Amino acid sequence: MEATQNSVLHVMNERHSVRAYEKGHVISDAEIEEMLAVTSQAPSSWNLQHWKFLIIKSEEAKQKMLPIAYNQQQVVDSSFTVVVLGDLEADKNAERVYGEAVENGFMNEDVKNTLVGQIKNAYASSPTIARDEAILNASLAAMQLMLAAKAKGYDTCPIGGFDKQQCKKAFNVPDRYIPVMMITVGKAEKAAHASSRFPVSEVTVIDTF
Repeated sequence: MEATQNSVLHVMNERHSVRAYEKGHVISDAEIEEMLAVTSQAPSSWNLQHWKFLIIKSEEAKQKMLPIAYNQQQVVDSSFTVVVLGDLEADKNAERVYGEAVENGFMNEDVKNTLVGQIKNAYASSPTIARDEAILNASLAAMQLMLAAKAKGYDTCPIGGFDKQQCKKAFNVPDRYIPVMMITVGKAEKAAHASSRFPVSEVTVIDTF
């Protein structure tokens, strides 16, 4: 257990944002699927899994994305870019998620119905909850993806600076989903430099302000 913990902590400490990639480095579909499978293990509110991943990897798609990403060259040079989408209608996943839980013996039908009802009520109670939950939970998956990539020897960079409306239009993203961020993935052309962080004492409050 200790070795595993140290390995995870090592990956976390070694992950830095990389913006210069070895152009032409191919990451196999099998490796991409493996990373996304790990990414999909991220936690989510009510286990609704509020994410969808748009993979930009063909040269044509990269060139289409380039102006949308304000001509950031990393979008073209990286092996692929993931547009992390948040699901505004994740409450619709509740029947499937909890139906499978019943089938697997994790809960009974009454508990399932109670949970599904609570989710529907929560989504109906506030005009902002769908968007808030989509962004919150898709961001958890995004961090998981960056760590999964680093564990496999690849580097990443999260990108918030892109035209989200143009992204939706250019890649036919349904209205159900909102772009949360892009993540470039590839082989670093040069090692990323470490960046400073505030000391823990400055970002931590115990019990109350």
